[in-house]
Amino acid sequence: MVSRVIPVDLFDLVIFGGTGDLAQRKILPGLFRRFCSGQMPSDARVIGAARSDLDTQGYRDMVRDAVAEFGGDGPVDPDQLNAFLGQLEYVAIDALGEQGWPELQALMAGKDRVEAYYFSVAPSLFGDIAERLQKWGMADEKARIVVEKPFGRDLETARALNKTLATYFNEDQIYRIDHYLGKETVQNLMAVRFGNMLFEPLWNSQYVDHIQITVAETVGVGGRGEYYDKAGAMRDMVQNHLMQLLCLIAMEPPARFSPDAVRDEKLKVIRALDPVAPYHIVRGQYQAEPCNEAENPGYRTGVDNPRSRTESFIALRAEISNWRWAGTPFYLRTGKRMAQRYSEITVVFKDTPHSIFEEDAGRHRNVLSIRLQPDEGITLGVTIKEPGPGGMRLIDVPLDMSYAEAINPEDVEHVDAYERLIMDVIRGNQTLFMRGDEVEAAWAWTDPIIQGWEARNEVPKPYDHGTTGPTDSAEMLRREGRAWREVSV
Repeated sequence: MVSRVIPVDLFDLVIFGGTGDLAQRKILPGLFRRFCSGQMPSDARVIGAARSDLDTQGYRDMVRDAVAEFGGDGPVDPDQLNAFLGQLEYVAIDALGEQGWPELQALMAGKDRVEAYYFSVAPSLFGDIAERLQKWGMADEKARIVVEKPFGRDLETARALNKTLATYFNEDQIYRIDHYLGKETVQNLMAVRFGNMLFEPLWNSQYVDHIQITVAETVGVGGRGEYYDKAGAMRDMVQNHLMQLLCLIAMEPPARFSPDAVRDEKLKVIRALDPVAPYHIVRGQYQAEPCNEAENPGYRTGVDNPRSRTESFIALRAEISNWRWAGTPFYLRTGKRMAQRYSEITVVFKDTPHSIFEEDAGRHRNVLSIRLQPDEGITLGVTIKEPGPGGMRLIDVPLDMSYAEAINPEDVEHVDAYERLIMDVIRGNQTLFMRGDEVEAAWAWTDPIIQGWEARNEVPKPYDHGTTGPTDSAEMLRREGRAWREVSV
């Protein structure tokens, strides 16, 4: 199996916030890898735009260092890197003033190519940048803008943000990026669901007992304390990342694999979500690592807020009121400072309606596990007879497809999510990007949950560093005769 690299059209990509952390860690090293693969045209241009007082040569030197640090494990070909750096320009620009805009306009004028503008800045600057792009004649029908989350912090602010962007750009020009949707396994989820007759007839409440979605992190809030304490796990992860995974696992088959057909079906899932009862929500805050508090402090120390009631962990039980999923619970959980770093979707099928075997044989369920990280792959648990004499004893064995083992890594290029999504922007393919009404629908479901625990004045449950979260999370499933899947990675 060999990867096919399909070059994109000629483009200019302007990165507002081009000297920032995201640009240096993800965007620019990713573009360099696309250049090395032959996907990025040799006369395409990447234009950094930021407040930093640099010239083009200074910017190229900065990008050289960023590629060296974040470009990957393999050696960097100096000739390829020099050729890539030759395609970079830089403009020192003031998003709130007039400095740099005439220079940027001159760079972009008269070019017959795709024009993309990446807003790698705080959402508070989105409107100002969009306004100036229009004022200086760059918000034309060829332009595409990429905006990073958070897309608001509630329904009201999300609507305001969408309204602001819609003042200057049409919806088909706006690419709301969620890097989770660029992961190989997330896209493979659609292939597994809609490309295999094996699963689709079973993909409903008649055969599925429940579904679990887990995104666990071992890191704490780090340098994001000020932002995170105003957001929390619900706003930072559930409203966007986990919501997107829920939509892909639960949506109806779209009529075709096209941007609006896919996003229409995702929107139907969000709008069919029931309100979540308080007893189906568990919130937690991680504590300091015992005997190592200086290295791994507790959440409140990390955000410098000793009275913080913001959650670093959340688990909840959701239900979708439609014909396919009525009565099937979806358990979502995400947290920081947990035992392992992994993201996984688990589909737990129901027991067989009647077992022909004796009780001593045991009862087993089929479980389909889709691993997103760190070891991307798919596992299907199948029940077989335990080998050897002594009667009929049933055991579960995995049919395991790990990408690293099933596909020769030397033949297939593993592409970072940001690389894929940026190339989709250049192609004009919005399938893996969120639409404005989708964002607003997600907030319309999320807001009452947050308002509920704020009204109840709830304090998150403490949980130890390096665990699976508060014990109440396990109890929530135990009450219903279920358990979180134990993952060994």
